[in-house]
Amino acid sequence: AVTVAPLYRRLGLAKTLMEDLESTSSNVYNAFFVDLFVRASNTLAINMYEKFGYVKYRRVLGYYSGDDPEDAWDMRKALARDDKKQSVIPMNRPVLPQELEW
Repeated sequence: AVTVAPLYRRLGLAKTLMEDLESTSSNVYNAFFVDLFVRASNTLAINMYEKFGYVKYRRVLGYYSGDDPEDAWDMRKALARDDKKQSVIPMNRPVLPQELEW
């Protein structure tokens, strides 16, 4: 997990971190996409990632466990290798954590 401390938010650091991740994933690893998981209730983060070009790919039921269990959105952004953007076509059903591929 990567988090920007509250004191350093709204300075563009998240955008810089995401751009570096996307660049490395594309240029070094020739990846098709980048994905991340965000709490379904975290609308600020969801909106920020959507501004960065990410889409809600699928809902993961019960992804976050513990005292405050919650679903997550698996958000994806297609990279250059996926020129037809097949990797970011949203799924039409939620999935369970055990269905995820690592």
